[in-house]
Amino acid sequence: MGEASIPKPIKFLFGGTAGMAATCFVQPLDLVKTRMQVNKGVEGAVKPSTMSVISGIIKNEGISTLYTGLSAGLLRQATYTTTRLGIYTWLFENFSTEGKPPGFFMKAALGMTAGGAGAFVGTPAEVALIRMTSDGSLPIEKRRNYSSVFNALARIYKEEGLTTLWRGATPTIARAMVVNAAQLASYSQAKQAILGSGYIQDGIFCHFVASMISGLVTTIASMPVDIAKTRLQSMKYVDGVPEYKGAGDVLGKVIKKEGFFALWKGFTPYYFRLGPHTVLTFIFLEQANIAYKLHVLGIEGGSGGL
Repeated sequence: MGEASIPKPIKFLFGGTAGMAATCFVQPLDLVKTRMQVNKGVEGAVKPSTMSVISGIIKNEGISTLYTGLSAGLLRQATYTTTRLGIYTWLFENFSTEGKPPGFFMKAALGMTAGGAGAFVGTPAEVALIRMTSDGSLPIEKRRNYSSVFNALARIYKEEGLTTLWRGATPTIARAMVVNAAQLASYSQAKQAILGSGYIQDGIFCHFVASMISGLVTTIASMPVDIAKTRLQSMKYVDGVPEYKGAGDVLGKVIKKEGFFALWKGFTPYYFRLGPHTVLTFIFLEQANIAYKLHVLGIEGGSGGL
């Protein structure tokens, strides 16, 4: 009974706070990943590397530009991560029987459910984040120059209509379902395997190793859907005609014009954002859960709930 006793609002609060804290560390990599994904490339030209994009941004726009879109990143975590991790930890405990965690495929299903719900709630902040982080790659006359996430949301609503805030919602939800099925299930599974090996005890190092494994699995599985989402949310209309018709059109054009492996464009910053973000989110979340059980509920040796 004790393991299921953290109140639901506290679970949601811990989930969102953990994601927001992690975002403060990895926002520059999110910006680099987006810049690489919106770069359509020119045939025969050298493809930009992670380091060349970072150095170009610092040289041409200043080091503080790496944190452009932080307000949108934090709002995204406050909405998306609060919802997905709150729902996941609640479902995880409800589907655990007599202290035994659910199986791998059930974890994946719980992750997909939580991710889909979180993504729908978080899509407006996601649209603002993509636009703010990709703005510097546009010609000066085409930049939107949003001053903050709230300015972005207000202007998008005023200039393009309410539905634009949910542009790319389908690939966003699809990406979130893939990410959460892969991330949450592989994290829980990796953690179980690590503890089962007997070589590593439950603690921050165990959570770190499980998170890095989870981050790699998630990156490979989710990047094609992520590039479709990014291109759709950053696209402009030319003479009233959208650049892409939908997620399938994005994937088809990317493969045709840029090659199959362009679907994993920005792999390095994506993984080194997702890996540490996963590590930090889960470490913050597990430590918060353990601390709450110890100091509020008086339960010693309680697990972090994942």
